[in-house]
Amino acid sequence: MSNFATYPSLAGKLVLVTGGAQGIGGATVEQFALQGARVVFLDLAEEPAASLIARLSPLVPHRPIYRSCDLTDITALQSAFTEIISANGTPGVLVNNAASDDRHRFEDVTPAYWDQRIAINLRHQYFAAQAVVPSMKSAGSGSIINMSSIAPLIPTPNLSTYNMAKSAVTAMTRSLALELGPFNIRVNSVLPGAILTERQRRLYMSPEYEQYVFSVQHLKRHILPEEVARLILFLASEDSAAITSQSYIIDGGWI
Repeated sequence: MSNFATYPSLAGKLVLVTGGAQGIGGATVEQFALQGARVVFLDLAEEPAASLIARLSPLVPHRPIYRSCDLTDITALQSAFTEIISANGTPGVLVNNAASDDRHRFEDVTPAYWDQRIAINLRHQYFAAQAVVPSMKSAGSGSIINMSSIAPLIPTPNLSTYNMAKSAVTAMTRSLALELGPFNIRVNSVLPGAILTERQRRLYMSPEYEQYVFSVQHLKRHILPEEVARLILFLASEDSAAITSQSYIIDGGWI
């Protein structure tokens, strides 16, 4: 028996997740599917997406659906959402998860690189929300969850464009919550800390960095992707029906 909460309001609900093939996004797809939600996720990582679907299919009532999409191509993003909604109905939840925290030195950033980083870490969140809102308005409800980060609050070095984008996500969250509240559409953001995804383990979680993380976190352990996903579940469910315009930090007590 699971020690974690079950949310009846999520069963059968259509949930859209960007960047859902792996990492926090993959954990989010898994947790929603285990709740009985109908999950459609967008990504470009074909093999991880196929592996995730194969692993989950025997365990869940609704097999997750993968849609290949370059989220930096806004026309392609809009077309994908139009087709997904036409085929599957009104989404009850949008999780704007996709991002990339590639390190970069301030001195090396060019206008083209700046544009690319903003496109990957901010722009698609705005237009994904824009794409789902008409159907959510018609339904009279919806929950949009935008993924930000604690990185700009620390701040993290060699991530200036990422920090700017993630700061903008929290500002966007408050603006959209104000505009969409009259339609019973809630908008919140989640700010993870040093989450032990496979990418973080492979690229950044050296013994030295792990020691540093544990020295600043109150909890002296790794925070896992599924722990972030369970916070997202709560914000998507009717248990949080009165919560909007908020930013939730999940970092083991770093901040």
